[in-house]
Amino acid sequence: MPTWTLTAHELPLRFVWKISRNASAAKTNLLVRMAGQGHHGTGEAAPNVRYGETPELLARQFEDLQAAGLNGVASLEELDPLLAAQPVAHALSFALEAALVQWLAAQAGQPVWQWLGVPPPATAVPTAFTLPIMEPGAVAAFVQEQQAARFELLKIKVNQDGGLELLREVARVLPGHPLLVDGNEAWTNADAVLAFLEQAAALPGLNMRYLEQPLPAALADDYRYLRPRSVVPLLADESVTDTADFADIARQFHGVNMKLMKAGGFRRGIELLRRTRAHGLVPMMGCMVETSVAIAAALQISALADVHDLDGILIIKDEPFGLVSESGGRLSLRG
Repeated sequence: MPTWTLTAHELPLRFVWKISRNASAAKTNLLVRMAGQGHHGTGEAAPNVRYGETPELLARQFEDLQAAGLNGVASLEELDPLLAAQPVAHALSFALEAALVQWLAAQAGQPVWQWLGVPPPATAVPTAFTLPIMEPGAVAAFVQEQQAARFELLKIKVNQDGGLELLREVARVLPGHPLLVDGNEAWTNADAVLAFLEQAAALPGLNMRYLEQPLPAALADDYRYLRPRSVVPLLADESVTDTADFADIARQFHGVNMKLMKAGGFRRGIELLRRTRAHGLVPMMGCMVETSVAIAAALQISALADVHDLDGILIIKDEPFGLVSESGGRLSLRG
């Protein structure tokens, strides 16, 4: 019988990670390990406060799963009914499935991407790099310290109050550099977003390629109004977790940022990316603050996305596992 274990890892960050709804200097992620028959698999859970996930909650849910028979699970056909009977947070669901899939792929002598039936990842996958919310005066030093110019696409976290001034300074420091602006649901109505976009368009040197989730996910009517009026493509993030009405999403957005931690597993993440493309939307892969355990997992299915924002390992101070390397703004699997 395989054995399943869960361990918590405190992860100090290289800088304060501030988005529109919170800020943190460290994260606590959990690793699920499955071992048996000479093989093992590891999955990572990065709890997302936006969906009420905490390390403590996930640890309790894991204990409940063990009491319900997790240590007897050795296939997806056994995992699925267990999770249906004992639902858990999406992040924990992904960690469980990732560990199991890695173990099954190892038994089959295949890389994970092949076992899952998806195209192989590129040798080096370009990733965006994120600038958290900061005072405009701190931008130049941050860009220099992090050597941010090496990334083909920069993601800029903004809020409604200071977003414009932050973008003004980024455009001054890196004129013309492609930017993905991420509002994390900071605005309250579509007209306010349109006013922001109009003001941003007048900033010298600003090259905004995408605007990600500026409004709360609940404001679907505002998104339907905003989509045909936005001068830049809109990307869904919080509006798509593990379920989505893609016909409606296509009326609200131009693309979808799929995160495996929100999808709850490889299989659901693959389905979301394929449905995104099938509806004529831009398929993107994102991440939380994650170690190379989760980023390596994301890279296994990265060929299904056109845009990649997988810089979670670059936010962590002294990333502990070293499964992914970065050079010139591109990520590669090690080993």
